[in-house]
Amino acid sequence: MATIKDVAREAQVSVATVSRVFNDSGPVSDETRRRIREVAARLRYAPHGAARSLITSKTNTIGVLLPDLHGEFFSEMIRGMDQAAKKRGYQLLVSSSHDARDEMEAALRAMRGRVDGLIAMSPHLDAASLMANVPATLPVVLLNCAVNGEGYDALTIENRRGAYAMVRHLLGLGHRAIAIITGASGNYDAAERLRGYRKAMRAAGVEVPNEWELPGDFTEASGYRAIGALLALAPRPTAVFAANDSMAIGAMSALREAGLRVPEDVAVVGFDDVPMARYMSPPLTSVHVAIAELGARAVEKLLQAMDEKHDHERHHQRFATTLVIRQSCGTGPRRERSPPPND
Repeated sequence: MATIKDVAREAQVSVATVSRVFNDSGPVSDETRRRIREVAARLRYAPHGAARSLITSKTNTIGVLLPDLHGEFFSEMIRGMDQAAKKRGYQLLVSSSHDARDEMEAALRAMRGRVDGLIAMSPHLDAASLMANVPATLPVVLLNCAVNGEGYDALTIENRRGAYAMVRHLLGLGHRAIAIITGASGNYDAAERLRGYRKAMRAAGVEVPNEWELPGDFTEASGYRAIGALLALAPRPTAVFAANDSMAIGAMSALREAGLRVPEDVAVVGFDDVPMARYMSPPLTSVHVAIAELGARAVEKLLQAMDEKHDHERHHQRFATTLVIRQSCGTGPRRERSPPPND
């Protein structure tokens, strides 16, 4: 394999000049830079990443820790992150905690020294876990985490406001018996969406029996299973708010198999507005989250922190939602901004 000395000799420059070209660390004329890169390409020279990071104290890599990598929500988020990172010459190092605390902490430790900054989204992430497993000097952006305090930048979806708006929309259509398929136990998003549901029902004067809160875990299968419990209720709820689109899709499949029509017999709505939602039959009404934009925003926020050497004022920002009304709730397509839940 060609070495940096081979490139320097062929290009008739010093090793230091070749290093400056590949590390973008100093002034080199355009002509010399072009010649060095042509020689490197001809010799098939590739800079040694570990050695370069020792010299520059940079890996040009962003760590991303997510609770899962399955499903359209996470693929859309990673797509947005990747596009934003590539614009600045960064790569992503992505890991999943599978909703397990020990796997989350192991992933955090594995990223030490390998990334220049970290974006983390995990239901088990708390201040103690971050302090124990992440160097204090590493820039961190939290996504939809329950970590409080001013030590970290954070982006949070308007979960409660979006859920409140969606349930209020169903109430406005005349529904009173509205069930919810909840998200995973202990999940921040799930808890906030359940709070929004309860607040909207309470504001409408509707008492919610325990059996209307059907357990789920954000998967299609859990949405499908929840319908079995719903069909056993008497009287049966006339509308279902699923805490994400995957569960709504599973619920629609189960209702269809049971011989019930959506929305004529049971209205179904979801949360996230993943790309597949608009192609369902009928198209799924959902709380829209600009998922790819959320991922891109997290990367941009992290890059800003990295540029400022982690010496900046931390901000907690909320990411707005809108309602996308389609046929699954019984009305025609339109968009509505999510109103506040009137705390």
